[in-house]
Amino acid sequence: MVTEPAYQSGFGNGFETEALSGALPIGRNSPQKCAYGLYAEQLSGSPFTAPRASNERSWLYRIRPTVANWGRLAKADAGLWRTAPCAEVEIPPAPMRWDPIPLPSEGLSLIEGVRTITTAGDAGSQAGMGTHVYLATRSMENEYFYNADGEMMFVPQQGGLRLRTEFGIIDVDPGEVAVIPRGVKFSAELPNGSARGYLCENYGGALTLPERGPIGANCLANPRDFLTPVAAYEDRDASSKLTVKWGGSLWVTEIAYSPLDVVAWHGNYAPYKYDLRRFSPVGPVLFDHADPSIFTVLTSPSETPGTANIDFVIFSDRWMVAENTFRPPWYHMNVMSEFMGLIYGVYDAKTGGGFVPGGISLHNTMLPHGPDMDAFEGASNADLKPHKLEGTMAFMFETRFPQRVTAYAAGLAQLQQDYGDYGLPLRKHFNPERR
Repeated sequence: MVTEPAYQSGFGNGFETEALSGALPIGRNSPQKCAYGLYAEQLSGSPFTAPRASNERSWLYRIRPTVANWGRLAKADAGLWRTAPCAEVEIPPAPMRWDPIPLPSEGLSLIEGVRTITTAGDAGSQAGMGTHVYLATRSMENEYFYNADGEMMFVPQQGGLRLRTEFGIIDVDPGEVAVIPRGVKFSAELPNGSARGYLCENYGGALTLPERGPIGANCLANPRDFLTPVAAYEDRDASSKLTVKWGGSLWVTEIAYSPLDVVAWHGNYAPYKYDLRRFSPVGPVLFDHADPSIFTVLTSPSETPGTANIDFVIFSDRWMVAENTFRPPWYHMNVMSEFMGLIYGVYDAKTGGGFVPGGISLHNTMLPHGPDMDAFEGASNADLKPHKLEGTMAFMFETRFPQRVTAYAAGLAQLQQDYGDYGLPLRKHFNPERR
């Protein structure tokens, strides 16, 4: 039984790993009798008939199959976790921004501490996403969870997480992300005693690496930097609780053992982590400001080519060298809606303050947004020498769907009531007599 994380590198590979020698069958997936008295169980993340390139499944060789001791499920209180479609409140269309939400004083596990900020699309039709923060102050003890509605991307901002999964152990800290596919059971420990971060619940197609197009074979996120855990099983009998998110509700059942009992597995459907500081950004090296899509780490494709269900985009350390160019993000209105968070540092489009680590901003479908006055004036009058942005890590969950703000988020004391007015101080510079 392994208690520390170990990893194998690569993205979308056909992995194989065993915690006991010989636990993986050779040449067949479901032998008549598995080694060590194990059960074979397949976990499918795609339909059986999905094309090979998009077919996702793993074979798990476990002490008990999931169906064993599966008791009756009782509906549990979902707390402040919401699922699309969700239209609790009507919000006037305007940019929105929140200060960091403080950690609570009461003991909350990772699952109990999920607070939904927006929902988009429809989980039942497997399209869209939910954006959340998590505020955790206690580790999960004999408590396990899996999400049948979508895969989960954790973006730590304060304090790390140890995710004990069926596939192995993942440690994830601020500056890294972890992705848990739908249906994968896990338990979360808090090495630092508490943790705050962001969570994207993806109802649509699984996150994958974007096409590089004219960029070619290199840069952006490289497959070798994604880490998937090696097998690490728990053979432990103890009264435990398994919570399942299904159909937008939480359901709970009592079990008599740890469900993290996979001794060996092989396949391409597995959790993973990625260090955002290993992202290799590209950018303009002469003039003009490229679209932020060049900073896409992972994408959830839709049925429409080039239109993402979700893009996960980061704004990290990089050189700014373009000449005769307004270097921060330009003013724009976008068919995509943008949920932004700041892990650390200062975001270059909001230098006037108000967007701090742990904060949130929302710029919804076809609503105007762009740099604040300080950022505009500074960038418009700067001496355009090569400049390196350092010590910054902002990110964006972008989706083709409008995002609905929850009643919880709309009622937060941390909601900046005047943020929608940040463009008003921008001055008129037009003079037809002076080019």
